[in-house]
Amino acid sequence: MYSILKSVHSYWAFFVLIILVIAILNAFLGKSKGREFSTTDLRISLFGLIFSHIQLLIGLIIYFVSPWFDQWSTLGMGGVMKDAQTRLYLVEHPVTNLLAIVLITMGWSLHKRQSLSSKKFLRIGLFYTLGLLLLLSRIPWDSWL
Repeated sequence: MYSILKSVHSYWAFFVLIILVIAILNAFLGKSKGREFSTTDLRISLFGLIFSHIQLLIGLIIYFVSPWFDQWSTLGMGGVMKDAQTRLYLVEHPVTNLLAIVLITMGWSLHKRQSLSSKKFLRIGLFYTLGLLLLLSRIPWDSWL
């Protein structure tokens, strides 16, 4: 089960990254061109939110069924923090990606409170970009690609 979930998590990450890049580009292009925030813009942003939340749910399931999770009891907190790879999988990757999803969610929530289209685009663009940068910073590239 773990290997299937890990594969789904890895492949779904491509979709998440692609839709976030599309949502970010759409937001900044919409702001720079002075467009009105349309239902298409809303849907693109919403897909970014939904895809990232699905990725989070898959990641949380993997976290608790992963063989890495046993390292908490084997090594303890100090041992986990001393080993760079174990720390990446058990602390850095989950915490940073959770913060990224929080930022993406904040961008979605804040854009809904704005009445001006330029501010809607700006909230989506800034918060989704910050979330994407955090996601990219903690992807275990050596084992992912």
